[in-house]
Order: sequence, then structure tokens, then C-alpha cells
Amino acid sequence: MAARPNVVVILIDDLRFDETGASGHPYLKTPHIDRLAREGARFVNAFHTTPLCSPNRACILTGQYASRHGIIDNVGRDAMSHRLANYHLDLQRLGYETAHIGKWHMGNDPGPRPGYDHWVSFRGQGRIVDPVLWEDGAERAVPGYVTDLLSDRAVAYVRRKRQRPFALFLAHKAVHPDVQQRQDGSIDVASMQGYLVPQRHRDLYRDQRYPMRPSVRPAAEALRHKPALKEAFELRARAASRAMLQALHTGTQEEVRLRAAMMASVDEGVGRLLEALEETRQLDRTCVVFLGDNGFFFGEHGLGAERRFPYEEGIRTAFFVRYPGRVAAGSAPAEMVLAIDIAPTLVELAGGRPGPQVQGKSFMPLLRGRARGWRRSFLVEYSSESAFEWLVGMGYKAVRTPRHKLVHWLHKEGMNELYDLERDPYEMTNLIADPRYATTRRKLARELRALVAASAGV
Repeated sequence: MAARPNVVVILIDDLRFDETGASGHPYLKTPHIDRLAREGARFVNAFHTTPLCSPNRACILTGQYASRHGIIDNVGRDAMSHRLANYHLDLQRLGYETAHIGKWHMGNDPGPRPGYDHWVSFRGQGRIVDPVLWEDGAERAVPGYVTDLLSDRAVAYVRRKRQRPFALFLAHKAVHPDVQQRQDGSIDVASMQGYLVPQRHRDLYRDQRYPMRPSVRPAAEALRHKPALKEAFELRARAASRAMLQALHTGTQEEVRLRAAMMASVDEGVGRLLEALEETRQLDRTCVVFLGDNGFFFGEHGLGAERRFPYEEGIRTAFFVRYPGRVAAGSAPAEMVLAIDIAPTLVELAGGRPGPQVQGKSFMPLLRGRARGWRRSFLVEYSSESAFEWLVGMGYKAVRTPRHKLVHWLHKEGMNELYDLERDPYEMTNLIADPRYATTRRKLARELRALVAASAGV
């Protein structure tokens, strides 16, 4: 086995933690993605530190919390995104050939960013059908379905003959609906076309039903323990929000089905990519990482496209790593790993040492069965932004441990939330005022203060 592996990261947009076969979806079939979990590690407690597209993509690439790297929302922070200290810069210095193929969305301009020898991308959210791609130094319209087009380019890239190891970051637009986002982060409702499925998958999973989780309850019941969300829902009921809500169509069985049908194209592309690596005798010397960029709600706590919130459906991710010889087939580490752990792990595998600015931890010790000294808590953070009018003022800092979660709303007095995840895994009962949890609340508050300071590099 080569001392330094090739690296492929496959990032899916808006993927819920359970939207693969291997992570528990009741009817979605993803045999090629499941192969990654079966022949590698399936991290059963993997999380995002900011469950939102732009910030979390920057978290993955930098190994930093959003408080540190500065991409705090979906506003078009073009200049900042050209200056990210992302791990591909480290891999280039270590002799790797690097490539980004797909959605960037940290800044809306489509042009190449530092750290990449090969670049294929598109403006902002891009389009699902007949996208305009930046490749070979210019933008051009390309006919076809965007998932297939990106998979085509990824397969062609790994088939190239080269003398150096490569690192490919393949960022799909699926399973995000077709919508355009303005430079200020707001959504252009007129552009919304929803979940678009290729003709070959149009009727896939027809009449299948997803069993909703217990936290999918009537809004009045769900919000009784969540006063901050209750305030947001009162704003959501205004006439000004109606057009946006009607365009979203979230929390329905048809939405779940269409997302599953979109994943079929992703899985086909993963299969083709693995086949190309196998045929070129590179598969077993390639570390393949698969995850989503944030979670999603299917009506839990009354939420849908408001994926930003710190409840489990928003922050958990499917997370698989295949690398024979270093990752035991069928392993399922239970320790809490984060998206910010990817950068330091890959730099370590490439023979380097993560810089002092990196806040994640290499998870390679976990794969060797060495969990001693691993994290017992992590920070989840979100800054208020303008995608949805009712989310203004909903910024928070939260701490999660293996058992508990404390949510501190930054702009809401007296509305914090505390959950005992062992007794209440669906986060339905807020214990913030329960005297039996007073000591736990104080300990979590101290831990949250320390994590917030550390996230900013203080």
C-alpha cells in the first residue's frame, strides 16, 4: 500500500443523517454508498458544528469552527472564500495534485480558489438541469443533469495518468432543491423549482412512506418546550412569509420521496467512481470520505427547510470512511466526530502536520481503537441571517456532550433549552427549569463558555 493515499471527499448537499441505506433510511437504496460503510467505517455519532451550507463547507475545508474561519452564513462572502486556509493548500505543499468538482457556495462567483490544480464549479447554488459550469478557464452552458455531469468529471479525473497522489473534493448539488440565492443570502422565491429528478428516476419509490419520528407533532405541542422557536413561528405566520412557505413544500412524504429519488443519481455516480478507481488499480490506496454538509428536518419540531437549528436532525450526518489497511471493514466507532476533523485527518494521512489554526482533531486514533483523551463535548453555533425572514435574531451557541445538550439563544432572554438525550433522544422535553438538572445546567454552561472562547481562537 502506498504510504500516502489518494483522497476523495464526496459531499452531499442537505443530506440528512438517515438518507442512505447504511444509515437507516427505510426504503432508499444506495448500494454503492453502502459499500463505503460496509468496507470501511461508519461513524455513528458524526456531527456538523454549524448546520448550514456555506459555513459548514468552510468548516470541512479549514478544520475550523465558523467563528474562526469567518464564513458565518450564506451571504456571498466571495473575497473571504478566496482566502480560506483550506487543507488542499497543505496537500499541494505535500506534493499532491488537487481538484474541486462541484458546488462551492462560499462566495457565489464560480472561478477557481487557491489550493486547486483542477477546478469545475458554478455560480452560487447552480442549476440542476443544463447548468452553467466553470471549467477549462471559462463558463459555459452544459446540457444534462448536474449530478451526472459532476460524476462524469470526477470519473474522468481519477482515470488520468499521473505520478503524484491526488486529492479530489466532489461536492454534489443533490439533494438541494433548485433555487437561487441572492448575494445578501436571501432566497429568490421566483426561481424555486423544487426537487428535480431525472426522467429515469421520476417514478422511483412511488407510494413509499417514510415513518415520521416522534418529534413530528402539531406545532402547538412541539413548541410548548421551545419558546425561541415559538417566536420564530409567530413571524412565520405573517403574510410576508406566505409565498416562501408555499414554495418550500417541506415536511411531506413527497418531499422525502423526491430527495430519495435524487440520491439514486448520486449513488450511481459513486458506483462509477469506485469502478474507475478499481479499474485503474487505485481503489485500495484511496481514502474515500462520504458525508453531508448539514442536516435537514422532515417536520421534527415543526421544522423543514430551516436546517440551521441544533436539534439532532440538523446536526447529525451520515459519515463513512473507506481506506483498507487503515480502516477496518464494518467498524462503527461511537465517539463524537465532527466535520472539522476531516482536514487534520487527511493532512496526517498525507504525511503532514495540521497547522496551529486547525481546531479539529485527526480521527485516525479512533480507527486504531485509541479513544482515550477523545472529546467529550463540542460546540454548535449559528449566526442569524436573512434566508428566511422569520430566522432573523435566531442565532445560538450550543454544547453537546454524549448525554446532554444545552442551547443558548444569543438574542433571546430566558429561552434557553436543555435536553437529556439518554432519556429524551427526540428532544421533546426542555429541562432548563427543572431543579433536578441544576448542577448539569451549570456544568454545561461552563463548558459552553470555554468552547466559545476556544472556537474564536482565544
